[in-house]
Amino acid sequence: MKKYLLLFSVIVLGLSACKKGDVTAEQASIDDRKIQAFIAANYKTTTFTKDPSGLYYSVVKLGTGAYPTASSVIQVQATGKFLNGGLFFETSGSITSALSGYIKGWQIGLLHINAGTLGVAGTAGRIMLIIPSALAYGSTGSGNVPANSVLFYTVDMIGVGN
Repeated sequence: MKKYLLLFSVIVLGLSACKKGDVTAEQASIDDRKIQAFIAANYKTTTFTKDPSGLYYSVVKLGTGAYPTASSVIQVQATGKFLNGGLFFETSGSITSALSGYIKGWQIGLLHINAGTLGVAGTAGRIMLIIPSALAYGSTGSGNVPANSVLFYTVDMIGVGN
């Protein structure tokens, strides 16, 4: 009897894992279509690169300083919008925090831009990130960000420290 219960449990777990994987792949496909339509409608002359993770980024301006690593502390100014243009996040000055504390999309995307030289105006790097929902807040959302939201950020990388 225990063998049958164990076998049944393994089958149920296996089937539920497949279902979740299918939903994630389906959402990734939906997000990618939304991102491509957004770029086509709003950024015809801007080149975006698609990272293997599904994140799209465009380096607007290289900084004059160091590139961050996964363990870096970064200083940034940023604006976050939904693809419909609605603003959900904007810094009122710079924020400083460990890169590892941000959403996965930032952790991946901000490795593609270098910082400015601290104290020297106009030297910050700037990048645009279009982050699929799986690399943002996923199927749960967060605060004023609904579930399965694709997010668009413009980030100025002011400084990097380790």
